[in-house]
Amino acid sequence: MVLRSIHIAGTNGKGSTSHMLAAMLQQNGYKTGLYTSPHLKDFRERIRINGEMIPETRVVDFVEKYQPAIALIGCSFFEWTVGLAFDYFRQEEVDIAIIETGLGGRLDSTNLITPLLSVITNVSYDHTDLLGDSLKKIAIEKAGIIKPFVPVVIGESNPETADIFRQTAEENNASITFADEQWQLISLKVNESFNEIELCHRDDPSITVQLDLLGQYQELNMLTIMEAKRQLLLLGLRLDETKCLEALQKVRLLTGLRGRWDILSTMPKIIADVAHNEAGLSCSIRQLMKDSPGQLHFVLGFVQDKDLQSILRLFPENATYYFCRPDIPRGLNAETLQMSAAEHGLFGKSYDSVSLAYEAAKKNAIAPDTIYVGGSTFVVAEII
Repeated sequence: MVLRSIHIAGTNGKGSTSHMLAAMLQQNGYKTGLYTSPHLKDFRERIRINGEMIPETRVVDFVEKYQPAIALIGCSFFEWTVGLAFDYFRQEEVDIAIIETGLGGRLDSTNLITPLLSVITNVSYDHTDLLGDSLKKIAIEKAGIIKPFVPVVIGESNPETADIFRQTAEENNASITFADEQWQLISLKVNESFNEIELCHRDDPSITVQLDLLGQYQELNMLTIMEAKRQLLLLGLRLDETKCLEALQKVRLLTGLRGRWDILSTMPKIIADVAHNEAGLSCSIRQLMKDSPGQLHFVLGFVQDKDLQSILRLFPENATYYFCRPDIPRGLNAETLQMSAAEHGLFGKSYDSVSLAYEAAKKNAIAPDTIYVGGSTFVVAEII
């Protein structure tokens, strides 16, 4: 069986984009596999079919069957997870699989597929120790998923990186479109239940999307989604417009996605969000500053490879901070974070765990306030 797939890379938004595309395909009757990383609470979140996590027995059977070979080859955790996903999707005969890269693209373990469509959401600074210290270097790594004769959608155009994508596409005889050159955002309205996004394709009549993923940064992902859908239609997939719009109203229900502007409480408002680099956090903080009338409380933790100087300058000084270390080996020490934050005029206490920091924020906040939990996927995972 040949696995039909869509391959998705990008610095930010590739998880949301993967889940939205999966929801649309699923709503249109396709048996849809979805491979993403990392997980929040359960390893099996990484591998789903029509929103349902892979059964525990299938994980155990795969490991027992291939453990000697995995030990012999020396596969990484991520590599054998990719193998598990592909094996599961093949055995279950999915109609199509959405495959999210783990890191970069060119050397990523997922990059052995030849998909129907490649999608690169955007390029910004993250994992510079591995992907390069310039946008051009990072773009070269992302462009590595572009395959011969496979159309590619670039979500956000950037003068520094556009030529790299165009050149790579030309070398591979792959058609290329930039979503933000094809689609125009007309308006965005935000309420407690939906982002209402109005957009249009060039001179076509506008359409209005109600999206249950609430971060305002989703407006950029929506341009990518709409262009990806248009390309899939050109490839012959059956995607009914009404069903696609219905799917976008219930992405969380259909796919199980969590941690994207995830509102856990309303009085005080508690928001958990997995934004973890400069570009992602700048969008989240802009929305917080605009929509939070009361005092802001930040429960923050990071991993060690983050550029703290670029990230911490984004945060407001007139907020209360609760610094913590995510419970993973590469979690950044809370006291180190506290000292770095103080250099940027950000003051608060450090805590021995995410849960202690979170409980302190809830104790101190009053009804009109907002608590934001983030800085790392691993911080969000500990409180959801």
